[in-house]
Amino acid sequence: MIKKNILLLCLFLIACANGIQAQERYFDERYTYTQAYLYPVVINPGASGFGDSQLLFNYRNKWSTFPGTPKTLTLSYNGDVGNNLGFGALLLSDSNGALETTKGQLSVSYNIKSQTNKLGIGISTEFIQHQLDNVGQELVNLTDQLILDRLGGSGFFDVSFGVYGEYQNKFKYGLTLPALISSKLDDNNSGGSDGRELGLILHLGYLHQLTDSDVSIEPSIIIKKLMFVPTHVDLNLKANFLDNKLTGGFTYQVGAEKRLGFLIGTAIRNLNLYYSYNVSSHEFQQYNNGSHDITVRLNLSRKSDPMLNIPMGGDK
Repeated sequence: MIKKNILLLCLFLIACANGIQAQERYFDERYTYTQAYLYPVVINPGASGFGDSQLLFNYRNKWSTFPGTPKTLTLSYNGDVGNNLGFGALLLSDSNGALETTKGQLSVSYNIKSQTNKLGIGISTEFIQHQLDNVGQELVNLTDQLILDRLGGSGFFDVSFGVYGEYQNKFKYGLTLPALISSKLDDNNSGGSDGRELGLILHLGYLHQLTDSDVSIEPSIIIKKLMFVPTHVDLNLKANFLDNKLTGGFTYQVGAEKRLGFLIGTAIRNLNLYYSYNVSSHEFQQYNNGSHDITVRLNLSRKSDPMLNIPMGGDK
């Protein structure tokens, strides 16, 4: 129990220490997503409205069974609004010990289409609030002025940019420049470049359909260089079976946590369900039961008659 309290206190002190740096910006919240290769819209505004209109719910429990470890809820919508325009909205709530993060995001994209390529160019406006909550007196001195300042929280307004594309419905590529413009809302300091790190997310993937089979495989790589987050690379492999009704896969992360993750999923008409489990090679893994991700995605664009399973407007 003593070890757990010490580790929890370390997490809290790290959060406070990060808050002192670079206008009290704690971290870039995009690092939390481990299934981003399934739904790139959560990390790239250029993917907004790229395919079907979708409603997405994601829950992540990181380092489960250890008290005070990160838990993240995300609710997202994105869809095509016509005239090659896409729209997206996202709400995020993240708790990490005493650190609470809330994010609201609106994004818009413009799609450029050709016979072989589709490209989305997007921009997002984001409000992020960091604050400390549930700080117990048994761990810290609540009369400390630094802690009292953190309890009030820090708010930021960010503008991010992204491009996302697919070539011949096989090669997938994306680039995100998160928090390209950032402004702190509760004092006179603005984003600027002082103490800030320019981040980027690079996403590459390739979808391969096996000959004379209903099986497809999709290797992909996501490189994340984010503010106050160690640079890391996710190596992913996803496989779809039975005409995309079943999904399996795994992820290996190089850098940061050095984690290994496994994915299973299924599709029931317009509903997709995904679950992934991740373990880390770090020593802290012995104090927790791994990390769990659950995603529910509802495709709102109905392209076929659900009773007849016949493409609407197509040949019978």
